Amino acid sequence: MNQQMEQMDAYDQAASEAVELGNRLAEADQEASLWDIADGLLAGAIQYWLYSRQPCGDPRCEDCAPISTAEQRLEVLHQLVDELARESEYFHAPTDANAGRA
Repeated sequence: MNQQMEQMDAYDQAASEAVELGNRLAEADQEASLWDIADGLLAGAIQYWLYSRQPCGDPRCEDCAPISTAEQRLEVLHQLVDELARESEYFHAPTDANAGRA
């Protein structure tokens, strides 16, 4: 692992490696759909996220209260996806149908 990656925190490192994996997959198979690659990465990320958010089983656990049911976990996930998407530099594109044109 290079020194730059070692200095990154776990969140930044995971995000960076996911992007790099997508780039490697796209480069390895020029015929592959970028949408398919991205959807596969997202599916894997969601699986890992849901796995990491399993409640501990103590019905009084304050840490697990916001994720104590499947529906609560899904709501937290929806909120996180919305936040991360809106913060992305790729959220708005100049080719968006609702982008202003001069």
